[in-house]
Amino acid sequence: MLLGQTLTFEAGDSLKTNRVSYFTGLDSAILVATVESKEEYTGEFYLLFTLRDAILMSGLLLGIPPARISEKRKLAIVENDDTDAFGEIMNQLIGSFNMIFKPSFPNKVHLKLVKPKKYVPDVDPITEVDPVPDGEFLLFRTSPKMDGYEMDHLDILVPLPLAEQFDPPPAVEEKPADAVVEEAPPIAAAANETIAAAVDETIAVSAEETIIILEDNQQEREKMRECLASTGLKLLDGALSADIRELLQQGRPRVAVVGVADTEDRELALCIKISSLSQDQPLPIIMCAPEWTRSGVLKAIKYGARDIVLKPYSGEELVAKVKKFLKAA
Repeated sequence: MLLGQTLTFEAGDSLKTNRVSYFTGLDSAILVATVESKEEYTGEFYLLFTLRDAILMSGLLLGIPPARISEKRKLAIVENDDTDAFGEIMNQLIGSFNMIFKPSFPNKVHLKLVKPKKYVPDVDPITEVDPVPDGEFLLFRTSPKMDGYEMDHLDILVPLPLAEQFDPPPAVEEKPADAVVEEAPPIAAAANETIAAAVDETIAVSAEETIIILEDNQQEREKMRECLASTGLKLLDGALSADIRELLQQGRPRVAVVGVADTEDRELALCIKISSLSQDQPLPIIMCAPEWTRSGVLKAIKYGARDIVLKPYSGEELVAKVKKFLKAA
């Protein structure tokens, strides 16, 4: 999700709270991402990251040097690029929520991000609607984990009226004692499944599993094949104009590696096509280009890339990035 970095979430507790109680005990600056729920379940809920964690994630996505990220975290420096990058990360997270929520409930649900906003305790005022509207909430707290970095926590505040749409209170009905079965509320189960998905450390290889290679330059394409032969998976390759649907149908694709000459919209938009054709089983996409600017990185992630590689690259680098996705699948 963060250009090669693996971000996971540990399942945490859930409890009822209200705005006064939550923000009275808050002592860290945060970024609040409002998520709008549409279709049959209407309302908004809120993802709250500490500013330190938001700066770290956006800095990694933008390729900012570690020393500069550390300085920005200490000084709470948030620039426009950071906010844009954080928004793209939230869009990916919400995309995961959509994948979990849709099959978990009997009615249609669609989640959409509203632009994140910063809140600093004792500096920014609390109004009727900021940083979140007044009211009662169901609070889910989880711990994000990333190798080599110390992180704080993610809080999810779901207003009780919306939580009760997802998980209606049970009707009052007498039941025999032996018929009572304790179950986690659907909203809690769905949230925990999304934020606490375990990473499988074993690469399972079968004959039908494939890696898709797309590159117009024949020599570059051959180099990719030589590098990735060591994965043991079947390699399917073609030019950028190849019939992607046909390539996807020739096995069970695990990763797509796409080489482009530049990072213009036309080339990067290929990610959208690949993603739309693999919606049933989202396919990680690694984009390779001879130059990456900050805007190019943001575009690539926005269009669906999961990682980037700078040409020329070593075989070890490309294989390592591919294997990381194979392990996480």
